[in-house]
Amino acid sequence: MNVWRLGWLGVLLATLVGCGEASGVHVVLTGSSTMAPLVQAAAQRYELEHLEVRIDVQTGGSSRGIADVAKGLSEVGMTSRALKEQEKAGLTQHVLARDGVAFVVHESNGVEGLTREQAKAIFVGTVTNWREVGGADAPIVVVNRPEGRSELDLVSVFWGVKPSALKADVIGGENQQAVKLVVGNPNAIVYLSMGTAAYEKSAGTPIKLLNLDGVAASVKTLLDGTYPLGRPLVLVTGGKTGAAARDFLDYLLSSEVDGLIEEGSFVVPQR
Repeated sequence: MNVWRLGWLGVLLATLVGCGEASGVHVVLTGSSTMAPLVQAAAQRYELEHLEVRIDVQTGGSSRGIADVAKGLSEVGMTSRALKEQEKAGLTQHVLARDGVAFVVHESNGVEGLTREQAKAIFVGTVTNWREVGGADAPIVVVNRPEGRSELDLVSVFWGVKPSALKADVIGGENQQAVKLVVGNPNAIVYLSMGTAAYEKSAGTPIKLLNLDGVAASVKTLLDGTYPLGRPLVLVTGGKTGAAARDFLDYLLSSEVDGLIEEGSFVVPQR
C-alpha cells in the first residue's frame, strides 16, 4: 500500500492510537508544506511502533518552522531551504532529503521549457503572453507564492531580485493549492516543489514540469547536479528537543525512511 495514500485507514489508526494513549508523549513539528506529507507518512509508521507517542505535523511555511523552534513553540521545524546566517544562532539543521523548485503549467500548454531569463521576465511582468516564449497567443496568468515560502526566497536569489519585484495575478499558498490553481487555468504558471509536482503528475494530475535552461526537472537531474534550482529539505532543532522528539528525529534521518523519500519524488541524501 502506498503510504502517501493511506486515506481513511491511516487516519483511523492514528485516531485510535491517540484515543488510547491520551496521556502519552506529544511531539510537534511545524513548517514546510513541501515536507509535511513525507514527515506525516513517516510519523504514521513510527506511531505504529511507538504507541505512547503522538506526532502532530503542522504546515505554515518554512519561515514558521524556523521561528517556532527558535521561540520554543515546536520541537522540530521543517524548512525546505538551508538556514540563513541570521537564523542559525541556537539552531541546528539536519538534511532530510533534497528537492528542487520546478516551473509548472497545465499539461495542455504547448511550452516545454523556459530559460532562466524567460522565467524571470514572466514573473516580473515584462513577458505577459505565452506566444512571447513559444506558446499559444494567450495571456499568462502568474501564480506567485506568499512571503515565508522557501520557493519565493529561492527563485528571488536565482534571479537576483527582491521578492517584492515579482508580480502576481493570483497567490498560491500551500503546494497543493498552487497545483489546483494551474489545473483550473490552462494559461497559469507557478513555481513549486519539484517532488510535489512530480508526485501529482504521476498520480494523474494534468500538469507539466517545464525544462529549465534546457534541463529536465527530474530526480535524475537533481542527483547529477545539472538542474539549476535544487535545495535541501531541512529539519531544524533548538534547545528544547525532548527525548521523544530526538528519537523521532533519528528515525527520520535513518535509512528506514529512504523508501518514503523516493516515493515522494525527492532525493535521498548522502549519509
